[in-house]
Amino acid sequence: MDAAAEQAFAEYFRARRDAVRRTAYLLCGDWHRADDHAQAAFVALHRHWSRIRDPQALDAWVRRTLVRAVVDESRRPWRRERFVERLPESAAAGPDVATRTTLVEALRSVPPRQRAVLVLRYLEGLDVAGAAEALGCSPGTVKSQTAHGLAALRATLGDSLDDLRAAG
Repeated sequence: MDAAAEQAFAEYFRARRDAVRRTAYLLCGDWHRADDHAQAAFVALHRHWSRIRDPQALDAWVRRTLVRAVVDESRRPWRRERFVERLPESAAAGPDVATRTTLVEALRSVPPRQRAVLVLRYLEGLDVAGAAEALGCSPGTVKSQTAHGLAALRATLGDSLDDLRAAG
């Protein structure tokens, strides 16, 4: 890669690294794994930088790579989440942090594909077509995964859903 391309990649990385890391965290629920996934997405982007023709498509390309990495990793047997009866105590926090913590914990209980759809649709702000493109599936799949994911989220949140609505 020539110096101009390296500079362009470095600028893109500096501008987008925090957003990509945040999306990765929302997808997997763990900051350490989120760092790994974000790094893998940027390494793949760097490797393919010269082949990407449309600079406007960079965010979509990175998002798709990120979602695929998280979903693929969740399928590996040694990475399957283990649920416990009782969560460890957390530090006292204000309503904003408590609401975010409650939502992230609830997202962890949703299956990975449904979680990816929920994060892309409601936290990243993509429409059905954009989420379908990022996931490499049909818009109908996005709609059904959204419905199932929201149902799972509602079942997990239970009484906490009213608290989230009141805080939002």
